[in-house]
Amino acid sequence: MASETRPFLKMNGLGNDFVVWDAREKPLRLAPEAIAALGDRETGIGFDQMITVERSSLGVDAFMRIHNRDGSEVSACGNATRCIGRLLMEEAGKDLITIETGAGLLHAFDADGPRSVTVDMGVPRLAWNEIPLAEEFADTRAIELQIGPIDDPILHTPAVVNMGNPHAIFWVDDVEAYELERVGPLLEHHPIFPEYANISLAHVFDTDQIRVKVWERGVGLTLACGTAACAVGVAAARDGRTSRKTTIHLPGGPIGIEWRESDNHVLMSGLTEVEFEGEVDLDTLAWRKTAAGDVPLAAGAAS
Repeated sequence: MASETRPFLKMNGLGNDFVVWDAREKPLRLAPEAIAALGDRETGIGFDQMITVERSSLGVDAFMRIHNRDGSEVSACGNATRCIGRLLMEEAGKDLITIETGAGLLHAFDADGPRSVTVDMGVPRLAWNEIPLAEEFADTRAIELQIGPIDDPILHTPAVVNMGNPHAIFWVDDVEAYELERVGPLLEHHPIFPEYANISLAHVFDTDQIRVKVWERGVGLTLACGTAACAVGVAAARDGRTSRKTTIHLPGGPIGIEWRESDNHVLMSGLTEVEFEGEVDLDTLAWRKTAAGDVPLAAGAAS
């Protein structure tokens, strides 16, 4: 019996990268071990998340299923929503589409500039039991949590926000001054976070400009995390550190965040990229590239 081969796209939003499968006509389910093998950057395709585009039970443009590189399924991924939004808009010839996710319905629409997409990420959840936390805190702008010696903690008093998944934001003077690859796993799995958490270091370095470094749950250090950018923008505005409109500078590049005052929805805007097309043998997990992705912006502008 011949093995099954399935095509995929490799995409990224500011370096936050994904393998994307179209499963609207033919369902696709991979075991966590297979996802982890494909996601391995040394021996597999390499990605932060695996995205499966499926038919929506609600009748909207599509349902987006999200698995982290370790095989765990999660409800939200902002950069993936922008990438899938771009694909669906191009396919349908529309400038606004709706995506069903585990975190609810999200709307994507054209933003200014080539390949730029804005996603309405909805209303942030700010109550302790919505994030969720293991114990009650009246004010989630700064909860009692620290790592390191009690009289001289390495990091302490984070803000917490849920943007479809839980986030903890530590305000620091230099995001590179901490070994996030070491403390990130400890904080991700801290007992205060029953569903684990994404951990961000954030530094407001200019008016409405924030530098951010992220440890993403189930992934590790990442070049960009869209929901983390949203969470940081919300936390900064709640604390009076910035206005409701900020630019978040991630290792992969800048992303625009607006926590809209009229309805409290969070809008996230940034570039997307198709890196290449490929195909995978689902039995052996062997894969190959079949076509190049986007023409570089400079080349596209000159053509």
